[in-house]
Amino acid sequence: MRLPTVSVLAAAALLFTSSSPADDKKKDPNQIGNRNVGSGINFYSTEKEIALGKQLAEEVRRQSKLLDDPTVGEYINRVGQNLVRNSDATVPFTFQVVEGEQLNAFAFPGGFVFVYTGLIEATETEAELAGAMAHEIAHVTARHITRQATRGQIVNYATLPLILWGGWTGYAVRQGVGLGIPVGFLSFERRFESEADMLGIQYMYKAGYDPTASVDLFERMLSLEKRKPGAIARVFNTHPMTEDRLVQTQKNIAEMLPNRPEYVVTTSEFNDVRARLKARDVRKPQDDPNRPRLRKSPSAAAPGEDADERPTLKRRDLVD
Repeated sequence: MRLPTVSVLAAAALLFTSSSPADDKKKDPNQIGNRNVGSGINFYSTEKEIALGKQLAEEVRRQSKLLDDPTVGEYINRVGQNLVRNSDATVPFTFQVVEGEQLNAFAFPGGFVFVYTGLIEATETEAELAGAMAHEIAHVTARHITRQATRGQIVNYATLPLILWGGWTGYAVRQGVGLGIPVGFLSFERRFESEADMLGIQYMYKAGYDPTASVDLFERMLSLEKRKPGAIARVFNTHPMTEDRLVQTQKNIAEMLPNRPEYVVTTSEFNDVRARLKARDVRKPQDDPNRPRLRKSPSAAAPGEDADERPTLKRRDLVD
């Protein structure tokens, strides 16, 4: 069924300009769990949203290399579930670790969150890591992906066919061919990115973390971008780092979050997990000329044997 052009324009105008008392609740951390942060026009039911996220998550698992380390995986899941309990979540969440240098994490509709090993190694405290994960949880609780998809459908309804359920999944998967991650599907409008920043600091605050840790991570990413232009654009391209986001996050912390006498900054477990991942990176490739070599000492050399000869392995004859 085709909507009249006037109706399309009216719907689009309502979508882009409307506000409600619910917006005020979003700014109050005391209302966490008692507000609908994902409200708004959405063509996707919660059930379809979960099914979509599940399908996309399965595609990621097929295309990407998940970290095979139960210790790290269990830790990330525990940190994530603690944040979920202190969020506006209405769906169950799963957390998995993807091997990769990207300083990034991403989430699919329905509560499927993936964290890169590069992000875990780049963060310096558990609170910084929690801030990045809380941001992804916020994208899910606010239903940003399907709300953004709905906005695009309404705006283009007069000239484009309605994108069907399977169409969005196919689009997302095609964007991820060769990358393992559907990057194009995970790029958000500035308004949604800003909202995820705001909700994310609320979730980490309620979970007991120091919300300023998210600012620390922001500043370090911006500093890296200034030293190596394009670095963040490559590894953090689903969540572009800008000075405006940093300033707004600082403002939200000052205006929305009352001071507390104590915060969780980091834990020994975070340090252990981070060290565990970094230990894998110090292994040198076999062709490294500076790798350690074994040599026999001159005193141990047999008569007529070159004292500098490297040890060799020889097959031992088996006796029947």
